[in-house]
Amino acid sequence: MRRVAIAVAAAALGCVLAAALAWSGLPRHAAATATAPVWTEVAWPFPIDQWGKGKAFRCKAADCGAEVSLYLRAKIGFCNCTTGVADDEDLDRMGDLVLVGDVAPLGAGRPINIAWMKGRSRAYALNARNPPGKTAISVVFNERCDMIAATAVLGHDRPAATEPSVIEFLNGDRVMRWAEITLGL
Repeated sequence: MRRVAIAVAAAALGCVLAAALAWSGLPRHAAATATAPVWTEVAWPFPIDQWGKGKAFRCKAADCGAEVSLYLRAKIGFCNCTTGVADDEDLDRMGDLVLVGDVAPLGAGRPINIAWMKGRSRAYALNARNPPGKTAISVVFNERCDMIAATAVLGHDRPAATEPSVIEFLNGDRVMRWAEITLGL
């Protein structure tokens, strides 16, 4: 009788734990391993140019798999008001890759959405003599005639693995609040 009571109690506890995991929205295997990238704001490391100072963030290797530096700048009135960031040529022209040196595209770009804004993303290899990383991701998105250029510098050669984390951060409250204030929305 005691064994039956213990088995029933263990089964009930298992059901309660399974229900708690299901309610949390996490897959069962993710409960112990789920980690989210931690982005820390750092000082803008570049000299001031015609676009001014931007925002800089860093994600440590422990949180992102490799060191990732992300640079954001608004470019007011620079975007095509009608078509936005329509193709890779627009992305290359409007982006901020000049901050990180000589680059070579690793393939075609793709359309992205950042909140209500549309844009493009593309990965590049860094070719400078002393590059700040191995690869970069350029993300440019616009609100009417104004745009935001985001440049992520990665300490590895797998930009496709990091791009979702960068896009998620750009879609987050922290960046969106900054974008709304900076673009005057």
